Amino acid sequence: MKLALIGFGQAGGKVVDEFLAFDDSIGGGFIESAIAVNSATTDLKGLENVSDENRVLIGQARVKGHGVGADNELGAEVAEADIDEIQGAIDRVPVHEIDAFLVVAGMGGGTGSGGAPVLAKHLQRIYTQPVYGLGILPGTDEGGIYTLNAARSFQTFVTEVDNLLVFDNDVWRSAGESVEGGYDRINREIVERFGLLFAAGEVEQGDHVAESVVDSSEIINTLSGGGVSTIGYASEVVETDDGLLSSLTGGDEFDEGAATNRMTSLVRKATLGRLTLPCDVGSADRGLVVATGPPSQLNRKGVERGRQWLEDETGSMEIRGGDYPIPNRDEVGAIALLSGVTDVPRIDQLQQVAIEAQETTEDVRASAEEDFASLMDTGGELDALF
Repeated sequence: MKLALIGFGQAGGKVVDEFLAFDDSIGGGFIESAIAVNSATTDLKGLENVSDENRVLIGQARVKGHGVGADNELGAEVAEADIDEIQGAIDRVPVHEIDAFLVVAGMGGGTGSGGAPVLAKHLQRIYTQPVYGLGILPGTDEGGIYTLNAARSFQTFVTEVDNLLVFDNDVWRSAGESVEGGYDRINREIVERFGLLFAAGEVEQGDHVAESVVDSSEIINTLSGGGVSTIGYASEVVETDDGLLSSLTGGDEFDEGAATNRMTSLVRKATLGRLTLPCDVGSADRGLVVATGPPSQLNRKGVERGRQWLEDETGSMEIRGGDYPIPNRDEVGAIALLSGVTDVPRIDQLQQVAIEAQETTEDVRASAEEDFASLMDTGGELDALF
C-alpha cells in the first residue's frame, strides 16, 4: 500500500520520522512521501529522516515558531490560516501513485490535536484517495488539559477521516522508564504494527510473492466502513540451525502442521493480547489477518485457520486474510486489524474525564474572576490612574 504520510505536531512528526526508518529497514516501500507539520521550530529541527523541504512551519504570524502551548483551538486556527503552506508541500506528492493519505498526530497536545482534523477535512475536500488518521492518545497521568484536548480532538478527527486508527499510550507505558526512552519505545511499537500492515502487498521485482496476497484493496475495504480501528501483533523468533529455519522444519522438510498451528496461535495472541486500543473484539465490524515472516514459514492453511477463528470471534462475515513474506527476517508474526470497533472502555473513560475536566476548568475560571474582582474592590475609595 502506497501512502503519503503527514505528521502533525511533535508526536506526529516523530512517528512519521520513525516510519521512514522502519520502511527502510524492512525494504517495505510503502511510504511514497512523508511531510512533517508543526508550529514549533525546535520540533521540526529534531527530526532525522524527513527531508528539509518537507518540514512545514505554520503559525509564524501568531506564535513565532514557539508552538501553541497545548492550546488545540489555537492549533486548529493556525492550521486553517496556513493551510496553503501545507498544501505547498502536498503539491510535491505524486498523488496519482498513492493509495491513501495517513495523517498522524498526538491527540493530547495543541498543534497536532487541533490541526490534524483541519488537514483531514482539507484533504477530503480536494482528493479522491482515502484519508486515514492515526491518533495517539495521551496517558491518563499526563494531566487534565491533555485529556480534554484528546477527547475534543477525537470527537472531531474521527468524523473528518475515512477511518481513525488509534494507539493508546496508557496501555504501552512501562514502569521505571525515562520519558524520552518510553516515547522512543512506544514510537517503535507504533510503526512496527502499522508499518507491517501497510507494507503488506508492496511487491517489487524479485520479491517473494505471497501465497494469498494482501494488497491495498484488502486494507482499504477493511477500513472503508469508517469509525475506529485497532491493531494487534504477535510474533515468535524462528530459531536457526546452520542457516536453516529449524523450529518449524525437520531438517530441510517443511512441517505444515506445525506452521499452521503456530500461525493460528499467533493470530489468537495478536487479537486477545495487547491491542493498540483495547476493546471488546466482538464489537468489531470488519477485520484483516496478515501473516508475516520468512517466505518458507508461511502457508495458506495457517492464514485461513486464523482468519476463520477471527470470524468466529467477531461474528463478522467481513474478515479478510493473507500473508506478507519478508525474507531474511527471523520472526514469524501475525497482524490482526479490527475495524469499526464500538465497545471501547478507554474512549468512554476519556470522554467522561474530559467532561469533568471541562466543568472543573469553567468553575475555576469563574471563581478566579470573582476572586480577582474581590481583590481589586476598594469600595470606590481608590481611583485608577486612567
